[in-house]
Amino acid sequence: MKSRVTQVNHGSSYERKENYSSRQRSLSPEDRDVERDRSPSPRKRRHSDDSRYDQEYSRREYYDDRTSEGRRMERGRERHYEKWEDRESDRREERESDRRKQRRYSSPDRRSPERSTAQSSLAHDEATSKKKKEEVDPILTRTGGAYIPPAKLRMMQEQITDKNSLAYQRMSWEALKKSINGLVNKVNVSNIENIIHELLQENIVRGRGLLSRSILQAQSASPIFTHVYAALVAIINSKFPNIGELILKRLILNFRKGYRRNDKQLCLTSSKFVAHLMNQNVAHEVLCLEMLTLLLERPTDDSIEVAIGFIKESGLKLTEVSPRGINAIFDRLRHILHESKIDMRVQYMIEVMFAVRKDGFKDHPIIPEGLDLVEEEDQFTHMLPLEDDYNPEDVLNVFKMDPNFLENEEKYKTLKKEILDEGDSESEADQEAGSSEEDDDDEDEDEDGQKVTVHDKTEINLVSFRRTIYLAIQSSLDFEECAHKLLKMDFPESQT
Repeated sequence: MKSRVTQVNHGSSYERKENYSSRQRSLSPEDRDVERDRSPSPRKRRHSDDSRYDQEYSRREYYDDRTSEGRRMERGRERHYEKWEDRESDRREERESDRRKQRRYSSPDRRSPERSTAQSSLAHDEATSKKKKEEVDPILTRTGGAYIPPAKLRMMQEQITDKNSLAYQRMSWEALKKSINGLVNKVNVSNIENIIHELLQENIVRGRGLLSRSILQAQSASPIFTHVYAALVAIINSKFPNIGELILKRLILNFRKGYRRNDKQLCLTSSKFVAHLMNQNVAHEVLCLEMLTLLLERPTDDSIEVAIGFIKESGLKLTEVSPRGINAIFDRLRHILHESKIDMRVQYMIEVMFAVRKDGFKDHPIIPEGLDLVEEEDQFTHMLPLEDDYNPEDVLNVFKMDPNFLENEEKYKTLKKEILDEGDSESEADQEAGSSEEDDDDEDEDEDGQKVTVHDKTEINLVSFRRTIYLAIQSSLDFEECAHKLLKMDFPESQT
């Protein structure tokens, strides 16, 4: 049996809304309240068990309300964006109009006479101030200004007639600083004597602060050349002890600064330099023992490493001049090795240090070959304790005008001439003495060449003969083997 399906057209949701709204407008307020109380809400109607038509109607009404609300919010956003764009366009137009007005009023054709004169005067003042700034001499600045080639610098010095003026003194100071830095950076084992002669040509008494700073900076940057810088300081110290004392003071202050800051690298470089200065008899051995005692008083891995590096460089010298002191230091190291809780790497370093001492520091000589350049009577040793207060005299590193500049320059020239003449005479005397000794040796050989008789009174051959017999007897199992070995030996007639 076929069922008949009836289709009911309920109309669109918009028509239903219009009918509902017109009906609500026709009712009085009291009737509206009564009807609202009587009719359930769409949410309640959706969950009710009414007919299929009621469910479909409530569902469509609910979703239509949501879509209309979303459309209304979207239209509101669009209106907001339109207002914002209009506002931004208005602002752009205002800025553009302000720029056009500014260009129009700032053009020279539309400028008023008073305003133009005022602006021209301001421009003139700015130009003069710029010229004044540009006219400042770069030599008189704190850092010396831009780089000036040496030839141009000499030409500028020659153009200045007043040798006592500030500009001339500043230029000579810059030339002195560049010369000292260049010479210190070029020094090595082969050219150290030439570098000393060139350094003495400069006024290192006036530039003693520059010289000290250059040597310390060069040694800190290249610790491998510490023995070369120590030899350089030893030569300068023999002629100018105040410069050697200044370098040693700054070195002690650097070591104390590095120790307070736990800066291992600064402590390593400073202690190594002090050790080589002690080897050159510039510093006293008491300073080295005080530094080692400080490093091993409260041992850490870094302090022990610094102390071991220090002992390697100065151990042979301390063994000669203060054996009791170096024994106490090694006893302290032995105690640290057995009692303290230190890193395994540091324990190996201490054991290697004992092995180096057992070998007699053969890889760490007191003064390397070619750097023993100062005679013992010319050496000047500074007794500077570790804990005293020292003035580094940093004011000597910067330029200061000297009212007696020419007088001091003449004094240094006289002193330089005496030092260089003395050095030349000593070198000539050494060469003459060496040549005379060679001539005497040649003459003696020529005279005694015909009859040469050597009398050995050291009994070396006898000792060797006895040792050979002793070893043959001790290495034999019985008398027959011993006799056989002795018979096979060939002895000269003088020993039989």
